[in-house]
Amino acid sequence: MSISSALNSALSGLNAASRASGIVSDNLANVMTPGYARRSLELSSAAETGPGVRVVGVHRHSDPVILSDRRSADAERGNAQVLSDFHVRFETLVGDGTDTSSLGMRLAKFESSLITAASNPDSTQRLDTVAYAAKDLAGAINVAAEGLRNMRSQADATIGAQVEQLNQTLGNVQKLNARITSTLSSGGDVSALQDQRQSLVDQINTIVPINVVERNYGQIALYTDGGAILIDGPSAELGFSPASDTVPEMTLSGGGLSGLTVNGIPVTERAIAGGTLAANFEIRDDVAVSAQTDLDAMARDLIERFETTTLDPTTPAGEPGLFTDAGVVFDPANEIGLANRLSLNTLVDPTEVGESWRLRAGLGAADPGESGDARQLKAFSAILQDGRATGSSVFGTGLASAADIASDLTSRVAVNSDRAAGILAFASVNQTEMARIEAAQGVDTDAELQQLMIVERAYAANARMIQTIDEMMETLLRL
Repeated sequence: MSISSALNSALSGLNAASRASGIVSDNLANVMTPGYARRSLELSSAAETGPGVRVVGVHRHSDPVILSDRRSADAERGNAQVLSDFHVRFETLVGDGTDTSSLGMRLAKFESSLITAASNPDSTQRLDTVAYAAKDLAGAINVAAEGLRNMRSQADATIGAQVEQLNQTLGNVQKLNARITSTLSSGGDVSALQDQRQSLVDQINTIVPINVVERNYGQIALYTDGGAILIDGPSAELGFSPASDTVPEMTLSGGGLSGLTVNGIPVTERAIAGGTLAANFEIRDDVAVSAQTDLDAMARDLIERFETTTLDPTTPAGEPGLFTDAGVVFDPANEIGLANRLSLNTLVDPTEVGESWRLRAGLGAADPGESGDARQLKAFSAILQDGRATGSSVFGTGLASAADIASDLTSRVAVNSDRAAGILAFASVNQTEMARIEAAQGVDTDAELQQLMIVERAYAANARMIQTIDEMMETLLRL
């Protein structure tokens, strides 16, 4: 081998060692960086142009199967987290059997106050306690319904924010696709651009689960699991119109709420199934609606019990009973949102112009009557304990007391919350395991440090060759 060939070989080795050390340094520096994939240097012999080594490129290591499984786990956990949060918050609003502020306990307190007042009907203080307990029960149902409405409005607003985020992120992926193609055509390294694109795809996937399809020239196409095209060349434009506020009567089918469109074409929930976007649609259009129906059914039962024709002889037919629909008689055709409108009859409401003695004498009584007469109070207490078919079929068609319905509602809410928590726990474990498997395929610091020592030895060997050539040249020049 000639001196010039040996020098070229050593220089190419130094260049390769320098590139390799830089790649190892990047791997070690980004070992905890999300979306970063391990790199390795691709080398080949430079035999066609002379002795030495040639840098072919940088290989980015990423297992598509593991990556896809991890993304699926991310989307499942995001979906489960949103739904679980909703059920936990709603359970807090309704309360459980041990919570003194729960709907069931408030109903029990109201019922107990009636029994206590009946034992001493001439006590104004006890009559006031009944009125306050009834008002407190109605107010608690109002608060639960209002909290439910707020969660539904929040879900609608979140959908709007996520659609905006998707449009922006899809546009950025499209730009990166174009940049990767142009960089590849000029022979540049696109690993960093691919890392950035993978991070963006992960963000999209948490909102809407996607499938990634490799295209020519380093580009990718994105499809939802339901088949909607998000990117295949140009990025899709998602459309959604958030409502300024929601009320129980507003529905998607009724036109009061917006659906999702892709490039102006309406898509079904199946097209975006899974992920946080689908979870928020499910809350807005299904779960919250079902919860509202349960609350409305309880409110209806309370109103209808105290509108029983024979319950209060002083109340004319067609007049509201102890509980009202915003001050008027309940209309069975207007049940939706009843829990939000439930109120205590102002005739007995101490905070209004009401008089609590009407609980003893009757709502329509002209005067307080006999102070020791407890018949009306006992009738009010008995109607709560009466087993009767509910006007709404939500709680079945069997006979139930007011306490049975409250207990059924509390139990249903608790079961839904526990089920959602179980799904979340499974999804969280699955995501953690998939993240661990993906991390195991990533940067191994021990292996990288071993590689760095190999690179250092190669660098020292090539540097020693150049030094030897330099010494030989000096010797020749001195001859």
